Amino acid sequence: MAPAPRHRGRLAALLAPPLLWLVLAYLGSLAVLLLSAFWTTDPFTSDVLHTWTPDNFHELLTTPVYRTVAVRTVGIALAVTFLDALLALPMAYFTARIATGRLRRALLVAVLTPLWAGYLVKAYAWRVLLSDHGLINAALAPFGLRGPGYGTTAVIIVLAYLWLPYMILPVHAALERLPVHHLEASADLGAGTLRTLRSVIAPTVRPALLAGSVFTFSLSLGDYLTAQIVGGRTQLLGNVIASQVTLDLPLAAALSTVPVALVVGYLAAVRRAGALDQL
Repeated sequence: MAPAPRHRGRLAALLAPPLLWLVLAYLGSLAVLLLSAFWTTDPFTSDVLHTWTPDNFHELLTTPVYRTVAVRTVGIALAVTFLDALLALPMAYFTARIATGRLRRALLVAVLTPLWAGYLVKAYAWRVLLSDHGLINAALAPFGLRGPGYGTTAVIIVLAYLWLPYMILPVHAALERLPVHHLEASADLGAGTLRTLRSVIAPTVRPALLAGSVFTFSLSLGDYLTAQIVGGRTQLLGNVIASQVTLDLPLAAALSTVPVALVVGYLAAVRRAGALDQL
């Protein structure tokens, strides 16, 4: 039954303020970002000149260092997403299908607890762990090994830790909704563990993994503080954008369109798999 006109009016009145805020604050800022990417700066004063030019995008596409940083950033974001998926699958399966009662609640609280701590607190804690005299090197020293130190590997490890809860939670929810009689029917039909995993569990978990990857990929793509804290000389797109904001704002805006375009493309790709329904 269609809602009455009065109810539709109330619903429109309730939705109008947040939708207006979304259009003005979010979509409006993206429009200004794209527009400013076509401006230029005065070479002597660094003042922004509202002169229409595609030079910023030409520089972005033809300068090797920008291409290198962009490829590195995408590679790190994909590596973080893949690592989080590998870690989230067994953890979410245990919390959703094996653990019960108090143990399940305690594990879910443990998954959520890192989200209560500040971003910088967690990142600097990892900086201490990864330092030359940190706990990781101390634990590996008896075996003649050393930790990764500061660099690209450290960035991947820290980002994977930071965003892991965003991957575990949708996978846990998907596995929790999986009817137990589907697993029982698979066993009754003689399917082994691998066949059940491939034919029953994987189709259920796949949209949830893609949903979680929306967070891990996009958050890693736009991060720059972690690279500053544990990255050593590793530069990501976010670091390059931040360094250009005060020097060449239009160029920084052009660089900012790269992660925006990548995230939009990624969202469009996972939407076809029904992953956005899991968010």
